[in-house]
Amino acid sequence: MTASDLKIKIFRQIDSLERNRLEELYGVVLNFLNEKKDVSDWEKLTEEQKQGIFDAIEEIESGKGIPNEKVMTKFRKKYSHA
Repeated sequence: MTASDLKIKIFRQIDSLERNRLEELYGVVLNFLNEKKDVSDWEKLTEEQKQGIFDAIEEIESGKGIPNEKVMTKFRKKYSHA
C-alpha cells in the first residue's frame, strides 16, 4: 500500500465518524502530533493521585462518566442569571 493509498483509507474512515468520535480522534491526533516526553508533572503526583486518575479513566471507559456537555448544561442552568 502506498502512502497515498493509506491517506485515502484513513480519510474515508475519518469521514464516516460521528461528531463525538471525530472530536475524540482529533484530540488523540493532536496529542500524537504534539507528543511531549516531559513527564515531570506526572512524577510530582503522589501514588494516591495517580491511582485516582487511573480509577477515573477506568470509570469513563466502563461508561460510568458524565459527558462534559451534560455537566456544562446543568451548571449553566444552575448558575446563569439570564
